[in-house]
Amino acid sequence: MAGSEAFGPMLVLGLGNPGSRYDGTRHNLGADVVRELGRRHGLGLGRQSLSALWEKGRVGGVNVILALPQTYMNLSGQAAASLMHYFDVGPDRLVVVHDDLDLELGRLKIARKGGSGGHKGVQSLIQHLGDGEFIRLKVGIDRPRYDEPVESYVLNGWYADQRELVEKVVAMAADCLEAILNRGVAEAMQQFHSVFTGGGEG
Repeated sequence: MAGSEAFGPMLVLGLGNPGSRYDGTRHNLGADVVRELGRRHGLGLGRQSLSALWEKGRVGGVNVILALPQTYMNLSGQAAASLMHYFDVGPDRLVVVHDDLDLELGRLKIARKGGSGGHKGVQSLIQHLGDGEFIRLKVGIDRPRYDEPVESYVLNGWYADQRELVEKVVAMAADCLEAILNRGVAEAMQQFHSVFTGGGEG
């Protein structure tokens, strides 16, 4: 993202629910991806304020703030608004990573704007920011297999035969974030929209 330094840092927000109860659940996949990006670049997200865990640093050639809201999912917009106000980050420099029921596990989708798609965290962001004009990285979690209620499905862990693929998905989504930050949304879309990390047809 050439010349990004002149406009201040990018804020990368990984959506999830706080607390160990929700570690490893489908709804925390966005947070898992941002943690992986932080691990790669020595950013431990050890600071706690502004209703979030966060850290400042660099990803490649770009100044970033990586953050995980410490509100519950349906209040994610509170943390986003606090961070954006404090660091003077506009919606055009916000990247939100979240799980998506409408994409199969192994699929990524990047969007520059849009509605919530029924995702309560994204809905909260739109409400607090006033519109949906921010970059999203949607990470597929697929639909329930066994008629579980969606609310239960997203708040529980992965099926046993998905766990190996989930590790690949987290790594691939972190790769995608690096591309968004350093090469821009258009190039990242071109590279990652067709990727499927499972077996079989892509």
